[in-house]
Amino acid sequence: MEKKEITIREATLQDAPLVAKAVLMALHYDDSHPLYGVFRELAARTDAQYSYCNALVAEVDGIPAGAIVGYDGARLCELREPLLEIMRARLGHEVEIEDETSAGEFYLDSLAVLPEYRGMGVGSRLLTAAAEKAFKAGHERVGLIVDFDNPRAEALYSSLGFERVNATTFLGHKMWHMQKRKG
Repeated sequence: MEKKEITIREATLQDAPLVAKAVLMALHYDDSHPLYGVFRELAARTDAQYSYCNALVAEVDGIPAGAIVGYDGARLCELREPLLEIMRARLGHEVEIEDETSAGEFYLDSLAVLPEYRGMGVGSRLLTAAAEKAFKAGHERVGLIVDFDNPRAEALYSSLGFERVNATTFLGHKMWHMQKRKG
């Protein structure tokens, strides 16, 4: 099998559709879901948690293969507001979403690799690059959550230095909150 070249780069506005797809895939949906348009709109903004500005893209032999979204946990409420505004407008009422991060950590919100590129190390490369970016920016901890029912993902995170911090619930799912510390 021929070795593929995997590169990681900052996302651009043109990557907004891929970033939106990655967010939906992390939620176990695809781009046929009715919320794809919402996430695509958010990914094209500069002030939203799912903005391309908060994303890295992996390419395999120059073809976009996956993305990861991460941001300073202290900014969660500010970055989530565009999503809440859209949901209020569409639903006509407030939407409650648990906080999955807080100040003191750089939060890896969403990670997804397109199916045809899985098993090549793309996810590991995205996670490593995002953590390195956070540490270079001065963050001491990088955090994420993983569903109790996803031991393969938890094993991947553990292999990259993430450790369980506590159990939490997010969108009705029991999750492990995991962190990786600088150094």
